[in-house]
Amino acid sequence: MDAKQLRSKSLAELSDELLKLRREQFALRMQRATGQAVKPDQFGKVRRNIARVKTVMRELQLRGTEGENK
Repeated sequence: MDAKQLRSKSLAELSDELLKLRREQFALRMQRATGQAVKPDQFGKVRRNIARVKTVMRELQLRGTEGENK
C-alpha cells in the first residue's frame, strides 16, 4: 500500500482500512499461536501499513484543525 493512495481516501475510508489491517494482524498472530504456517515477513508488512494509515489519518486531522486556528 502506497501513501499516495492513502492520501486520496477520506477519513472514514482510512478508518475502515485501519480496521481491516488490525484484523489481519490479529489473524496472523492467531495463526502463529496455533502453529499454522505463516509467512514471517507478513507481520512487518502489516505493521508498516498500519503505521502508514495512522500517519495519513493524523495528517488529515491536523490539516482540518489548521483552518480553525487561523
